[in-house]
Amino acid sequence: MMRYSRQNKILELIANNEIETQDKLASMLKKEGFDVTQATISRDIKELQLIKVLSASGKYKYAVSTRHDAPISDRFVKIFRETIISFASAQNLIVIKTLSGCGPAAGEAIDCIGLPHVVGSIAGDNTLLLVVDKEEHVEEILSIFNDMLIMKNKK
Repeated sequence: MMRYSRQNKILELIANNEIETQDKLASMLKKEGFDVTQATISRDIKELQLIKVLSASGKYKYAVSTRHDAPISDRFVKIFRETIISFASAQNLIVIKTLSGCGPAAGEAIDCIGLPHVVGSIAGDNTLLLVVDKEEHVEEILSIFNDMLIMKNKK
């Protein structure tokens, strides 16, 4: 569970800071209360499929890959499966409850899976709101979620 919390914090840190090196990322994580090694950071970067991009300041920084032709890591499916508590819909909205601190990680996972008809998501600490393009597409998304959770229970 600490891994998801740590990886969620990594996603938050790289979204809000220009982090150029694994050392800087490790030091920022330590300030946030995560005791990490370089090997752990390296593994997290690989699992989260982080890449280095040129920032506005002309330096390279870590970012989430936005390549749609890249294979989707099972990691994102696992994050979804292991952090979701429940989900429910109302019209064209889906509200997802997650473990505490895992809302943003679940949101990133859903964004990276590339679900059809999802216009966007908003994540809080333990809740995720998905906006679906049309109410008639909500059942399709819920069916995908159910299939993913059934796979979890079979393992």
